[in-house]
Order: sequence, then C-alpha cells, then structure tokens
Amino acid sequence: MTPPAPAPQATQAPPAAQMSQAAPASGAGLSPRQRQEVVEVLRQALRQDPSILREAIVAMQAAEEDNRANAQRSAIATHADALLRNAADPVKGNPQGNVTLVEFFDARCGYCKILHPTMQQLLQADPNIRVVMKDLPILGPNSVVASRALLAAQRQGKYVQFQDALMRLRGEPTEAVLKTEAERIGLDWARLRRDMEDPAIAHRLEANVALAQALSIQGTPALVIGDTLVPGAVDLATLQQLVAKARQGG
Repeated sequence: MTPPAPAPQATQAPPAAQMSQAAPASGAGLSPRQRQEVVEVLRQALRQDPSILREAIVAMQAAEEDNRANAQRSAIATHADALLRNAADPVKGNPQGNVTLVEFFDARCGYCKILHPTMQQLLQADPNIRVVMKDLPILGPNSVVASRALLAAQRQGKYVQFQDALMRLRGEPTEAVLKTEAERIGLDWARLRRDMEDPAIAHRLEANVALAQALSIQGTPALVIGDTLVPGAVDLATLQQLVAKARQGG
C-alpha cells in the first residue's frame, strides 16, 4: 500500500522588516555614495565628450524658446481685438488688406527709423497689407510729446504723413521741431496743440503701453504678424516670409 503523500507546507511571508531589507522601496533616493558615483560617471562622460554638455544647453535653450513662443501666441490670441480691431488706431497701407501687421514704435527710436523705409518697401511691393500703428512712447518725455502730436494729427487726417516726417527726422522731436514739421505738411498747429492735451489721447497711449506689457514686448520696434511677435528691425525678405506665412494661416 502506497503511503499518503506529505501535505504541502505553507510558505510563510517574510516580516515587513525583512521585505524592506530584501528589496529597496520604490522611489527611494540615492545614498551619498551612490550620488557621488553618478556625479563621477557624468564628469568622466563630459571629459570624454564635451559635446554632451553643448547639446544639453542647446536643447534647454530650444525648450525655453518654444515655451516663450507658445506664451506669446497665446497672448496674441487673447488680445486679438485690441491688436487688430480697435477702430481708433491709425492704419497704413490697405485698410481692406487680407493680412494685418501691428507695429509698436517710438517716434524717437533709432531702430524704428531703420525699420521705417523697409516697411514702406513692403507696402509698396504688396498692396494687400494693412498695418495697425501702435504709438509706444517709452524713451522719455519727448517721446510722449511726439506720440501725442501724432495722435492729434490723426484727427486732421494726416497721421501717416506726420509719422513719415518724424521717422525721417534726425534731431529731437521738441515742440518747436514738431510745430515746424506739422506746418510743413499742412497741419493746423493751434488745433493740434489743443488736441495734444486731450485726456482721451493720454488714455490711448496708456492702453498701448498696457497692451505691450501683456504681450511681453521689451522694446521698440516690435511687430505682430499673424501669431508671431517679431522684436527689432528686420529686413524686407524676413517680413515677406512672415506675411506669406500669416496668409497661409500659419
């Protein structure tokens, strides 16, 4: 007669203390010795191939630029009405153009003066561009006076002509100079001088400053083309590429 098989023995689970010794807890930090070993491995790798560090820096900078561009696109979309559809803003080019650019500028800004003829070339070459002008007087008291004079000239239908005159100006736009330039293009100086003191003009300039801050604009000139913020003076080819991209909805 075959003897019965022995009953299976139950396996006893190790105590919690034993389990923690057998396998480290998930997510446990490195010990000081392990951290030192990792640091030494990294140092050795960088000594052997310094391009690793360069590639890491480039990748970090690219990520920061992507984040900045995404934030700017979001801000442009959020403030689209103030940027593109404020009926009070002066407009250059074709008011019915199929692409709208927004130009933030200071009448005393040297780089704005450099950009000015390039923008003129762009408008001459492309009759379907609408440019919204945003006076942004950030370079001192004379900038504020010039911006007030420009918006006052708008009430006499001569904003574009006066802005062109001030962009060609090489001296300071003092009140005496403004008077000379205004009268040269046929503006009524007495009326313009009164309008410059209108609180509504000051409010418009304050709104432009607030809008520039919302878009993180750091200086002038600054252009908004489609969903892209372009800081500084750029060349004609770059402007045309950005306009073409905006037309395609990109």
